[in-house]
Amino acid sequence: MELEWGPHCFYHIFRERDESCLTGSTAAATEGAMGVRPVLPGPAPAERWPELPLSQWAGTRDTLHMWTQMVGKLRLALSPRVNHWWEVPLYVSPRGLTTSAMPYPRGIFEAEFDFLAHVLRFTTSLDETRTIALAPRTVADFYSEFLGTLAGLGVDARIWPVPVEIANPIRFHRDTQHAFYDREYARRFWRILISADTILKEFRARFIGKASPVHFFWGSFDLAATRFSGRRAPERPNADKVTREAYSHEVWSAGWWPGGGEITSPMFYAYAAPEPAEFRKAPIRPAAAWYHSQLGEFLLPYEAVRQASDPRAALLEFLESSYEAAANLGGWDRATLERPG
Repeated sequence: MELEWGPHCFYHIFRERDESCLTGSTAAATEGAMGVRPVLPGPAPAERWPELPLSQWAGTRDTLHMWTQMVGKLRLALSPRVNHWWEVPLYVSPRGLTTSAMPYPRGIFEAEFDFLAHVLRFTTSLDETRTIALAPRTVADFYSEFLGTLAGLGVDARIWPVPVEIANPIRFHRDTQHAFYDREYARRFWRILISADTILKEFRARFIGKASPVHFFWGSFDLAATRFSGRRAPERPNADKVTREAYSHEVWSAGWWPGGGEITSPMFYAYAAPEPAEFRKAPIRPAAAWYHSQLGEFLLPYEAVRQASDPRAALLEFLESSYEAAANLGGWDRATLERPG
């Protein structure tokens, strides 16, 4: 039976689940379909926010970082240019991290890191599927199979084989140093990305000004979301073209990072660029957050969120308080940029 939809039904059905907008006998016919479905149990809190001590998975993180850079460089090579380099990140998916659809001469295809099956999967619009195993193996070995898989699918892309945003980079085809992969820690990493991605998207939805997607940058290896004031930012002296484009306008940005260098544990972070006067002195919540003067960012330990009685509320408090500090001290037109209520 075809459904007859009354005025504004999509608003009512999907926003308020109001069945009264169905007309005539359609309401009775769809009573079962529109009824309340049983709520299935989700992952336990420890599964949604698992432990991820950097010391226990640093080797896996570093190897996975190199693999994601290969896939990210592929997306960079094939995707149309978008402002602030938004064409290059990856996205959290129900199984891992994905490029989303990319064009190639035969149609479109997707590359997805699957942290349940532990493969890098390529799927094309011609119903072709290829996989590369995620397992303890060198970056050089992985890169060789990566290139061979692309060639077999008819994907022709010029990729600069040098990792970025790391110290002492090794060309992919020469890298026999990074060869670790622990399935459990890769899975935990992805579970955290799911939880953080969900909350960052919830926070993003409150903003009606220009805002980035919630996306995973494979260079810095972090999940990020950015809000814009709508004003151009002062040019940065001696900035490279990537930085100039990324920070061409005033921003507040936040995200999650597994740590690195002197930061030896996972962190949520937030910053403003350019940074308003007194921003670093702002009373950011929750109490576990602090300003890291060398990074120029507020940091909130992942462990503090994980152990909070309400991790979602703790993270939203950090996002909201750091955004308010940036917007208020930076003179943003909040009435225009934010969703009422």
